[in-house]
Amino acid sequence: MPGENLTRIEATERAALVTVASYNVVLDLTTGPTTFGSTTTVRFSATAGASTFIDAITARVYSVTLNGAALDAAAVSDGIRIQLHDLQAENELVVVADALYTNTGEGLHRFVDPVDDEVYLYSQFEVPDSRRVFAVFEQPDLKAKFSFTVTAPREWQVVSNSTTPTPIDAGNGASTWAFEPTHVISSYITALIAGPYAVVRSELTSSDGRTIPLGVFSRKSLSEYLDADYILAKTRQGFAYYEEKFGYAYPFDKYDQLFVPEFNAGAMENAGAVTFTETYIFRSKVTDAIKERRVVTILHELAHMWFGDLVTMTWWNDLWLNESFAEWASTIATAEATEWHEAWTTFAVMEKSWAYKQDQLPSTHPVVATIRDLDDVLVNFDGITYAKGGSVLKQLAAWVGIDAFFTGVGSYFQKHQWGNTELRDLLVELELASGRDLGEWAALWLETAGVNTLRPEITVDAAGRITGFAVLQSAAAEYPTLRPHRLAIGFYTFNDAHQLVRTHRVELDVDGPRTDVPALVGRDRADLILLNDDDLSYAKVRLDPASQAVALEHLAEISSPLARALVWGSIWDATRDAETTARDFVRLVLNNVATETESTTLRTVLGQVVLTASYYVAQPHRDAVTTEVADALWTLALGAAAGSDAQFQFVKFFAAVAATPAQLDQVAALRSGETLLEGLTVDTDLAWELLTALVAGGRADATEIDAALDADNTATGAQSAALARAALPTAEGKQAAWSSLIDVDTAATTIVRTTAAGFLRVNDAKLLEPFVTTYFDMLQAVWEARSFSIGEKLVIGLYPAPLNNQALADATQAWLDANPEPAALRRLVVENLAGVERSLRVQARDAE
Repeated sequence: MPGENLTRIEATERAALVTVASYNVVLDLTTGPTTFGSTTTVRFSATAGASTFIDAITARVYSVTLNGAALDAAAVSDGIRIQLHDLQAENELVVVADALYTNTGEGLHRFVDPVDDEVYLYSQFEVPDSRRVFAVFEQPDLKAKFSFTVTAPREWQVVSNSTTPTPIDAGNGASTWAFEPTHVISSYITALIAGPYAVVRSELTSSDGRTIPLGVFSRKSLSEYLDADYILAKTRQGFAYYEEKFGYAYPFDKYDQLFVPEFNAGAMENAGAVTFTETYIFRSKVTDAIKERRVVTILHELAHMWFGDLVTMTWWNDLWLNESFAEWASTIATAEATEWHEAWTTFAVMEKSWAYKQDQLPSTHPVVATIRDLDDVLVNFDGITYAKGGSVLKQLAAWVGIDAFFTGVGSYFQKHQWGNTELRDLLVELELASGRDLGEWAALWLETAGVNTLRPEITVDAAGRITGFAVLQSAAAEYPTLRPHRLAIGFYTFNDAHQLVRTHRVELDVDGPRTDVPALVGRDRADLILLNDDDLSYAKVRLDPASQAVALEHLAEISSPLARALVWGSIWDATRDAETTARDFVRLVLNNVATETESTTLRTVLGQVVLTASYYVAQPHRDAVTTEVADALWTLALGAAAGSDAQFQFVKFFAAVAATPAQLDQVAALRSGETLLEGLTVDTDLAWELLTALVAGGRADATEIDAALDADNTATGAQSAALARAALPTAEGKQAAWSSLIDVDTAATTIVRTTAAGFLRVNDAKLLEPFVTTYFDMLQAVWEARSFSIGEKLVIGLYPAPLNNQALADATQAWLDANPEPAALRRLVVENLAGVERSLRVQARDAE
């Protein structure tokens, strides 16, 4: 929509004119289910006589008063921006408006709990959505103090960034909460959460002696599942770790963590009032991978209280630094301060695999991305911003040394507290702490795109002694930069127990196309040699032929979980690059996955083998290999330890790919209780997954979905039912799913996501052929009409990728050729196409 997409040029010009002192925001949440009252008083200084604008996405503007003079609201407001002319040196602006609730997870989201009809609200303002709630100069470098006054039903909890005050009776069953002004913060980390939330309260003592109140909140209907004591325990560990390592006490006055419905992301770092997805409240059994991920997310958001909230980026081109630092910090804190000691293994398996995938798409970009406007920001919440950036920071910590890294970060917080910064401000402190010049390093790592590949070149004599060892570095032709890498090389040898254990390690700097390693000459060749051991650097790694042969047969015998993860990742990368055949990767997984100890590794590898069987194996062999994979998963489930995480995961992935009559019989028997696996409970969520498998296989219908929803009339049940219903394997079922998302615009964000997932759940991809033309016909209109959050889900979630053929690739390219704009939409379609094109290349290799 014109005017909604703030550009960097506009933000720079506005910041040169305006300095904001304070906002007083008065909200009335008792006016009905569609809109709420919003009155904003902004005090700011400006260049006298200048003109600018303030952001305010509104349903209706009643009045605009600038320095005591009433402006013509209809003339100065277009529902997105309010124009301000003839400013004085000191200004007071008052905007009285109605704003709209959303169900898209943007602005102020409104949710009605189907269990008890209670209403729950929460805000989500990153990137540009505080303007949906109050009038605001919506950019991160115009920091201010914010005071919120909120009228709401008196039985509600009302939470914001400041400590919750004692409410005052407002009559008619309502109360008013008048919050004290916040610290000086950016608008995107302000927050409002309101509703009859259940809360568990506690406190801790900060390193500077202050008492910090703590709160953990959930919907009432989920409160029985909220393990608040564990969440608080991890929070305490994070506080202690960060305050010690950063040398800076927690900067805010309290710390609330709120689990909210229909959330679009994992969590959001609102200052002192962090919101999390409700999927982190476990009403049914979840994998250990999810449990660990929740801990990492808790510590990720806590790290933001310093990096992002206390010190904030000037503009969104440094979004990567905000998120990457939190990724890196939360991983090291999880590994060193909690019981999840293999967090770096999880990082290698999950975050880095995401980064490598993103970095090989046509849409890849430097870590320091060019951010021209808000649309650029929204599409750059990606694997480069989070995972590659976090990986590069891990490499930077290895490059300068971990002690110097933490010293530099602490100095950065002290010097720039409550301010805005750019990347160079952090690098200056790291250079001072380490004595290393980071100018060239930053240019090579942060200002160029693409991932390098490292290969060993090894020669040995007849006795097996190494006569030559070099590390060869290459880069994709489109992104030819070669980078300096601080990395380790590990030698792994079979011991008497036939385990592959590390017997030697050397750490060195690698640079240029070839780096000789004389320290390894004269050593006996190990059974397996691993570049980038300990995963210090960010690069794809290849195994030498002898090591690869050992890995294909004996990966499970590698004793180190991190080393195993690196070998899994190396062969997966080689498979995606069509260097190793898809069926070799399937063989590797089925032969070695049974004893994998790390839950995230197991989940990732099982996801990769299912993807490989479904998309990468050559067409003539695909049905047979998919059947083989599903049968193997069921056999693995039967053989796994009773009640183990592995047993649970094998069952879940089996259900996801079961397609033959015999396999669907097993699913049905498991769901009905006819088949029992010792230690496995078919609880509510697993029962939904089994039902969805039966629906997709044509063994259950809408009647059974309705019955399951009657038994689980919850928000999660509604999402599961939407997914199952969209998986109906009929033309009518697919059309109904499509129409529920495209023909009407009422579905909440989580229903959009689950319906799209069900739409693509097919055992016969031909069901999706009629939707190819329909998909491309709807793109421009839907992108224009829907919010970014919903539009993105539809563009990605409804792309008929399971067809996975040249015809789909050709249709996608034709659309791109005919539609040069808008850039954000094109990027999503380009990424869709890249997935199909890669599949076709890997299929061709598998067919050889």
